[in-house]
Amino acid sequence: MGRLFGTDGVRGVVNELLTPELALKLGAAIATYYGEGARILVGRDARVGGDMILHAVVAGLLSSGARVYVAGSQGFAPTPAVQYAVKELGYDAGVIITASHNPPQYNGIKVVGPLGIEIDRDTERKIEEIYFEERFRRIPWSRAINETNTEHRVVNLYVDAVVDRVDKNLIRRRGFRVLVDCANNVSSLTSPEILRKLGVKVYTLACNPGPFPYREPEPTPDSLAEVAAVVRTLGLDMAVGHDGDGDRAIILDEKGEVWWGDRTGTLLAAYIAEEKLPDVPKRLYTAVSSSRLVSDYLEPRGIEVVWTPVGSINLSYRLLEEGGIAGFEENGGFIYPPHLLARDGGMTLALFLEMLAKKGVKASELFSELPRYYAVKTKVPMQREKALKVVEALRNEYEGKPGYRIVTVDGLRVEADDFWFLVRPSGTEPVLRIMVEARSPDRAKELANNLVEKARRLAAL
Repeated sequence: MGRLFGTDGVRGVVNELLTPELALKLGAAIATYYGEGARILVGRDARVGGDMILHAVVAGLLSSGARVYVAGSQGFAPTPAVQYAVKELGYDAGVIITASHNPPQYNGIKVVGPLGIEIDRDTERKIEEIYFEERFRRIPWSRAINETNTEHRVVNLYVDAVVDRVDKNLIRRRGFRVLVDCANNVSSLTSPEILRKLGVKVYTLACNPGPFPYREPEPTPDSLAEVAAVVRTLGLDMAVGHDGDGDRAIILDEKGEVWWGDRTGTLLAAYIAEEKLPDVPKRLYTAVSSSRLVSDYLEPRGIEVVWTPVGSINLSYRLLEEGGIAGFEENGGFIYPPHLLARDGGMTLALFLEMLAKKGVKASELFSELPRYYAVKTKVPMQREKALKVVEALRNEYEGKPGYRIVTVDGLRVEADDFWFLVRPSGTEPVLRIMVEARSPDRAKELANNLVEKARRLAAL
């Protein structure tokens, strides 16, 4: 049997060639799993083809007896807004048409359970079995009476929930001036409004939803170069860049420097443990792709750092089962449990502003507290089978070598005194992902270039 659901990132079908036929069948499989009469909320981002896929999914859901509610008039809503609405409004499940941070030519489908968390592996397998075995429930004509409903509360419910989780008056008194880059997608509906309700002077870039974003949907130092220039030119306090569906937030300080999510997450985790959740177990979950600075900074403050495989779903369920103050990945996905057990770009932005206001410093001063590592992220195109082969070859090379620490929770992480690197197959694209950090930028670039060359050579064997 094949697989439909990705291993990380977007938890669902992610395919450059996602077809209406696949979406129709998957909708029927989802409704079959949840049962006739299940109330399912459907939303989407604004990327090209989304409307086509949404209608195909809805048709499949209705054909198997679900009661379908679409977020807003066109289904537009950030992923965390749909997830929050599923949880708070008592839906049985949610279906979101999005490829999140992936390139514009991709689209995907993710499924959310009643707690607002993306479905676990066991549920994925059961839905896949229904899909591949075509064991769809087909309701008779006499019971095919359900029509698509519109759920108008999703965006406002979410915005108000985020704003209510932070100290509005404290933030308002600082008079922040903030730029938000929405990547021409659905965070345009929420992040500017969150900022306005917090008394922030808002500057927007690409906050008009459309099928073709002006930049790559993934917020990175390269894709946010224009944002950085605007921050410096206008003398703003900070900026934030979102991905396609708004569950990631990458922060830029007043100097225009782009900070990866593990940096922001580390600062927020310490702040939350001290100021917001002092009675919660001081435990933080983060993926193996996060920097070593996470443990360097948090463990001396009495916060336990738990490393997990890449993929926000791993953080969500560990927090659900074991408790903790937060979870995050270096890509900008941050989870604040009292709000939602899923990554949320809007909540991240609001929490960061509250922390900044509470400490009374500039953003660059906050980040200067962290140990300094220089990161290089890159990827090498190859099929998953070859990527696994490269990982295994590198593991054989480094395992047992003195002076190195090996972590194999997800791919291969190798740590030395002055650097570390991670190589792992992507769960959403046919690439080998490579991340390197070192004490100097030149050393990080050198290591990354060497790993790219080695990976290509090993893949060719």
